[in-house]
Amino acid sequence: MKGENLMIKKTLAQIALMANGEKLDLQYQNVVIEGVSIDTRTISPGNLYIPIIGETFNGHQFVESAIDNGAVAVLWGSDQPNPPQQIPVIFVKDTLEALQTLSKNYRDELSIKVVGITGSNGKTTTKDMVTAVLSTKMRVQKTEGNFNNHIGLPLTLLRLKEDTEVAVLEMGMSAFGEIEFLTLLARPDVAVITNIGESHMMDLGSREGIAKAKLEIVDGLAKDGLLIYHGDEPLLTERVKAMDIHTTTFGETTKNDLYPLRIKQENEGTYFSINEQENKEFYVPVLGKHNVNNAMAAIEVARHFGLSWDQIENGLKQIKITNMRLELIEGVNGTKLINDAYNASPLSMKAAISLVHDLKSSGKKIVVLGDMLELGDNENEYHEEVGRFIQPDKVDYVFTYGTLGEHIANGAKELFPEERVSAFQDKEKLIEALRNLLSEEDILLVKGSRGMKLEEVIFAFKK
Repeated sequence: MKGENLMIKKTLAQIALMANGEKLDLQYQNVVIEGVSIDTRTISPGNLYIPIIGETFNGHQFVESAIDNGAVAVLWGSDQPNPPQQIPVIFVKDTLEALQTLSKNYRDELSIKVVGITGSNGKTTTKDMVTAVLSTKMRVQKTEGNFNNHIGLPLTLLRLKEDTEVAVLEMGMSAFGEIEFLTLLARPDVAVITNIGESHMMDLGSREGIAKAKLEIVDGLAKDGLLIYHGDEPLLTERVKAMDIHTTTFGETTKNDLYPLRIKQENEGTYFSINEQENKEFYVPVLGKHNVNNAMAAIEVARHFGLSWDQIENGLKQIKITNMRLELIEGVNGTKLINDAYNASPLSMKAAISLVHDLKSSGKKIVVLGDMLELGDNENEYHEEVGRFIQPDKVDYVFTYGTLGEHIANGAKELFPEERVSAFQDKEKLIEALRNLLSEEDILLVKGSRGMKLEEVIFAFKK
């Protein structure tokens, strides 16, 4: 599937109305578009091209490529020169705003249930889990990749098929007001908050600020909608008490509506049982005990939609997790690689390290940890804390990458012999050191923020 071949199918007269457009030539009113794209590289024949203006680019400059690749019409900013003459044009005040308005009006037409998911960590994994479980009974579409912002979510909405029963939408943010904007577009029937961590501390100032920003998701929640949230997080529970909404909670402790009784981490996945089904053992082909929380959130969504326990059990077994989230990969010479290089925060870093602590191996266990970005004034302290979290009797070697990663190494050196901890600023030298160390049956975890591109370390040792 091409990334943006979206599924809205309308006449240009309808598009003009739904996008607040004007000046469409009467002869083109009945021309039908199927799908929209903002990227000329992903245009399919029949698409509507919507040129977006970014900080370093102007999509209007690429309209010829869009036409060559099959676009049949274009939205055009009224203040932009030289509109194309060879295809229908709908003029709009602002193309991004028109995309968002079009998506909202399309969503409002659909007879569909929406699950909105946000949180500091685990929202993509939870999205994948909810989709797998609901798909055992319903026609489901989900956010593809990381299409979870003010551009990606509208594109996801426009990709929804008319016969889709449930849309599972991820909502990302880095500042106040962003989740509010997304939830008012999507209007979820169920909202999920996976947890509150330290990501985006630079923009939001504190964990309290992060909790406030994540709870914006209820602003678009349907009147009889349900909020599912991590009940062990006091920053959420205190705020939710003051809200007049239906809620249910999941978490580690018995004060939650749903909590685990037993968790067993195996090298291929995770087994667990819950208070509501004491005699049933669930299995998720996903590493990390922390993912039981995400699975419980998915269970609560499924129960809300009336799925049976057997359907839930079967759905959890069939989960396909988006790449680079604790992804287990066969490495060269019988090594096991864990690729968790998509992103990193103190919470997710500790969860990944805990996984390595729990895994069984007859070989060495090695962690490669990179910078965690956007943590604000206390970033050095957060990194040192992660280093001190690593247990020397359960991890053999600690390698770090990046300027901030050096603080992880400093924290680890408080517990580890110095020869078992190495800090690198050069990725090639890091890879070379690993090449001299890795041998059969070893487990290698690689984790860092997206900007560190630590998946390159995984690629160097992939089978």
